[in-house]
Amino acid sequence: MGPILGALAPIFLLIVLGWALRAARFLPDAFWLPAEKLTYFILFPSLLVSSLAEASLAGQPVAEMVAVHGGGLLVMAGLAALLARRAAGAPLHLDAPGFSSLFQGLFRPNTYVGLAAAAGLFGPSGLKLTAICVAVVVPLANLVSVLGLVHWCRPVGGAGPGWRDRLMPVLTNPLIIACLLGIGLNLGGIGLPPVVGPLLKILGQASLPMGLLAVGAGLDPSTLRSSGRAVAVATLGKLALLPLLVGVAAWLLGVRGTALAVTVAYAALPVAPNSYVLARQLGGDARLMSAIITASTLLAAATLPAWLLLAGGVP
Repeated sequence: MGPILGALAPIFLLIVLGWALRAARFLPDAFWLPAEKLTYFILFPSLLVSSLAEASLAGQPVAEMVAVHGGGLLVMAGLAALLARRAAGAPLHLDAPGFSSLFQGLFRPNTYVGLAAAAGLFGPSGLKLTAICVAVVVPLANLVSVLGLVHWCRPVGGAGPGWRDRLMPVLTNPLIIACLLGIGLNLGGIGLPPVVGPLLKILGQASLPMGLLAVGAGLDPSTLRSSGRAVAVATLGKLALLPLLVGVAAWLLGVRGTALAVTVAYAALPVAPNSYVLARQLGGDARLMSAIITASTLLAAATLPAWLLLAGGVP
């Protein structure tokens, strides 16, 4: 347990530092949105491209990891769809926008935390395995989230944008593009070009600290006071049920060692901060989404080490 806590503690301390910097107004509020934009569109994609382009995937259970993460996400979405019929009644008492936020909270992972944890615990090999998880989950999670929000929510202010406009953020997502580019460079035997490769690696090194600080700055503990059971259901589903489903499935498919630990850890991540942006854009309950993100991030400081311990494979 010691190595796990030693590797994860700096990650969550960076998140706390980001929250403290914003709460103390050490940096102006205007700083955080451009910083998050820089991380999301430039730094983080650079890390994904550089990790995937040179990843040695021989002997790794790539197909099994793809299957369990894709299947786990779809199972959670399916369970949520069944729950939707009773969401308006006791005990949740959720309207459609509120349920759409719970829906997102059941499966969207905070990839910043995942890559930082993998790098701290397993080094480059863990980073490359986690990049595989990103390549599967990020496109699917974005697509399923948009479909759910469009199904349950009426856009604010009338008819709103059409399907093309709603799906365009999925098709142009910088993380998805980075994953496809990195995989293409890898499968094509090209790797990273001489000058561009080192540049991407330098940019990628800045992505994790900046991303974690931005995650902390976006936390809003005040939203937890009135959110109640919906936050509990989403957090329990994301931090307990999803990693259980993914972990058992991976074990049954023969995934072991570091690959199993990475697979379970990625499923056990807190909810992605950009879920809030999507909820706000497509008519979801943004305040409830913020509460789910905050609660899952705080609780993951305890649950993520526990899942890693159960999964084994930690040096």
